[in-house]
This record gives sequence, C-alpha cells and structure tokens, in this order.
Amino acid sequence: MSDDVYIRARDLCIDFPVAAGRALDDSEGGGPASAGRFVTVNKSRYLRAIDHMSFDVEVGERIGIWGKNGSGKTTLLRALRGVYAPTAGEVEVGGRIQSFFNLSFGMNDDATGYENILLRGVLMGATPAQMRQLTEEIAAFSELGEFLNMPLRSYSAGMRMRLGFSVALALPSDILLMDEWLSVGDVDFRRKASDRLKAFVQASKLLVIASHNRKMLDGLCTRIFTIDGGCIVSDEQIRGKNKGVRFAINEDQVAVE
Repeated sequence: MSDDVYIRARDLCIDFPVAAGRALDDSEGGGPASAGRFVTVNKSRYLRAIDHMSFDVEVGERIGIWGKNGSGKTTLLRALRGVYAPTAGEVEVGGRIQSFFNLSFGMNDDATGYENILLRGVLMGATPAQMRQLTEEIAAFSELGEFLNMPLRSYSAGMRMRLGFSVALALPSDILLMDEWLSVGDVDFRRKASDRLKAFVQASKLLVIASHNRKMLDGLCTRIFTIDGGCIVSDEQIRGKNKGVRFAINEDQVAVE
C-alpha cells in the first residue's frame, strides 16, 4: 500500500443514540439487534449504522458502494471524510481528500457569493491566499455573475449547489468521495460541469462512490462493496487498477461505456 494515499478501516463502528423514552422493538430498522442494527451499551440503546467494517483501499482503486436505502452507504462516506468519529475501531485516510456531498456546508447566508468562495475553500483545506488566486476562475465557472456580489440568502437551492460545486472542482485532491453522480444546473451548465467532473475523477488517485446505479458502478469501479445492515457483505473485484474509463453524458445522467 502507498504510504501517501490510502484508506484503511479496522473494525470500524459508527453508533447513533436512540432518543430516550422511545420504545424500539428489534424488528425496527430492518433486522434484530443480533444483526448489529441496534445495540445496548451501558444500558443505553444505539443504532449501529456501521458494524465492524474492515478494509484497505490503495492508490489506483475505484471503490463503488452499493446497497439499499438505510444500509450505511452515506454514513460510511461521512466517516471517511471525518464527519463522524468512530464509536469503536479506527479509520485512517492518507492524502488530500475531497467530498462531493453537502456542498454548501460552511457557507454563510449573510455573506456574499465571493465571500463564501473564500469561506468554503478554507473549510476544505485551502489557504486564504490560494482561494484569492482561484476566485476569478471559480466565479467564471459558476456563471453566477452579479449574484456573487449578493448575500447567499438571496440564492435559490440550485444556485447554492452551483457555487459549492464550482469551489469543489477548483481544488485538487488525491481522494474523491461521492454520494451518487452529481448533476447541477441547467442543461448547458450540467454538460460543462459533467465534463469537469469527469476530468476530476480521472485525475484522482483514489475514488469512493456510493450509488443505486449498479450499472454505472460496474463500469466505473475496480471494486464494489455491497453493504447491508452496516456490514460489508461482499467485496467484489471488478477489474484491475487504473483502468481507462470512457464516459457518455446526456442531459439527465452519466453512463460509462
């Protein structure tokens, strides 16, 4: 395994407390407590969203995360990003990491678009000086024009996504985390953004993407983790590392040829 860019998990668990006073039977959430969904620790009840996961991911791998709703896909991505701390076990991530979910996190409704470019970029690990150098490039790509001089609270949900997406695509990373393939904006912007995202994915040293689109994962990924009840029930090797990927983009989705 590369010493510089990697992901390593050992017996990783993520637990969420169950609200006090709420009665839960063992069938709630899709399985009994013995299946690792609900656990009792020091007489308190918890939902175990990630249940003793262990895996290694190396440079060149493209990891797909597949599973039904509530299986733990998004929770795992957030644990890799550091949003959730392990309840037990450990996860280690080496390299610059970029996530394409919750793109407006850290933005300030009272700040302008330009100010939020700086805020979001610094939150993602860039320095203020780096963000100042990138600001005009980000502004041009976003196509938000004079709206960048207005407070974020005046933006529509789509405009917020466009701004966050533009900032994220301007910052290089070694590891890319994605929760579904991202599509934002109108037809023309979506096509431009998809082209930039394709290049971003190709340039990343390591990709982890969660999706319900199994066909896309089969075409894009080198390995696929099937997750159920917070556990990896299958780790399937699809092909070797660093394969070339050809993308076909239409107005509504990405396909992998």
